[in-house]
Amino acid sequence: QVQLVESGGGLVQPGGSLRLSCAASGFPFNYVTMTWYRQAPGKERELVATITGTGVTTNYADAVKGRFTISRNNAENTVYLQMNSLKPEDTDVYYCKAAMFSVWGQGTQVTVSS
Repeated sequence: QVQLVESGGGLVQPGGSLRLSCAASGFPFNYVTMTWYRQAPGKERELVATITGTGVTTNYADAVKGRFTISRNNAENTVYLQMNSLKPEDTDVYYCKAAMFSVWGQGTQVTVSS
């Protein structure tokens, strides 16, 4: 079955960096668009970044453009989110999702605070 396991979150100071990972299994990873989302308590889940199966095309939410970079390693069935210049408003639980599947992982908490 489809499984998604996010990791790499933590507590970081404003201006710092984190790299999130999402290990995927149970589907043909290299053919599937992957997306990072984030969600704060009581708020809607919002799209952060998307990458196509080949990794050629990426898209970002305006709030993270120029600071976050999505990438993937199809040999390892893993998608990454490199987050630089973090701001307190980036504090959220981050999730990855595979297109066409309704499965969500457990998410990874990112907290940006001094």
